[in-house]
Amino acid sequence: MHTVVILGGYGFFGQRIGAALASNRSLRVLLGGRNPQHARAAAHALGLPPDCAVAIDATDPQLTQTLSGLRASTVVHTAGPFQGQDYAVARAAIGAGCHYIDLADARDFVAGIDSLHAAAQARGVSVISGASSVPALSCAVIERYLASFRRLESIHIAISSGARSPGLATLRGVFSYAGKSIRTWRHGAWADTYGWLELRRHQFPQPLGRRWLGSCDVPDLALFPRRFAGVRTVSFQAGPASDAGHLLVWGLAQLVRAGMLRSLAPLARPLHRLSRWVEPLLSDQGGMFVWLQGQGHDQAPLSVRWNLLARQNHGAHIPCGAAIALAGKLAAGAGLPAGAMPCTGLLTVEEYLEPLRALDIRESVA
Repeated sequence: MHTVVILGGYGFFGQRIGAALASNRSLRVLLGGRNPQHARAAAHALGLPPDCAVAIDATDPQLTQTLSGLRASTVVHTAGPFQGQDYAVARAAIGAGCHYIDLADARDFVAGIDSLHAAAQARGVSVISGASSVPALSCAVIERYLASFRRLESIHIAISSGARSPGLATLRGVFSYAGKSIRTWRHGAWADTYGWLELRRHQFPQPLGRRWLGSCDVPDLALFPRRFAGVRTVSFQAGPASDAGHLLVWGLAQLVRAGMLRSLAPLARPLHRLSRWVEPLLSDQGGMFVWLQGQGHDQAPLSVRWNLLARQNHGAHIPCGAAIALAGKLAAGAGLPAGAMPCTGLLTVEEYLEPLRALDIRESVA
């Protein structure tokens, strides 16, 4: 039986991935983390036997031996934030001869995963980083429509969350670059923008409506100028459901840029707690768009705007789609390439969204 070990198995994304994979009878799912009591509680909530909860620490120097002892086939690493993390877990998985998938949204982490390519290829395992909304889903959307363009000139991506607060680790990750310089590909050259600044208002399709967005640092900004030859602009922005919350973070990011605050990372915990308190007051709807512009084969301007809309706070599940789909592929013996790579070109939009089909999530294209 294919054994999937989920690091951070009782966390925000780990629990959702565990719930989806536990329904696959060809998989043995182990929920892992530093707190065995929390792991047992999560396993019990999913109807898994107690031995499916394991005490495991991503920073343990004996992690390779631990994974070997568990007879792990695939490790799903959800224990962020990945900003500033090294590749210790991926190296441990390679050493144990098992596949590796992470949900990293950290630009340098995902873009640099190919440094492990030779080691992973030698062991015949797949090491996949960035199995999340970006770059996995955003890339799948671009590749779905790419053939419609004679020349793709710009890629604009944005995500607006619903009321459900992301995990603390996610918040720490995105706060780590608030007010700090981000290298962005604009008009065919590299330029600087600043995290959570460049404030703008975007009109999502109804019923989501207008939302504030600010600049964020994601792997797409590094990967897509190389992957899609000829593209001259790649941008990414994001924002929460709360207008007041977004404007608060925007104001604090201004203080970081001005040198009056060193970082927003220390504020992640109190702001996360505050966001949980106000959840009942906010919209349960979130959305994502990928907007492609360029020239069609008839040489006329062409624009494609793909939207993904989620209600009932189901948007919080969207980053989990890739890990669920990839783990299923690996368990079924599907031919994923051996080696280490960002999660680009490995899934179609349909494959990504298939594990989420029971949720209140829908696509629209304009």
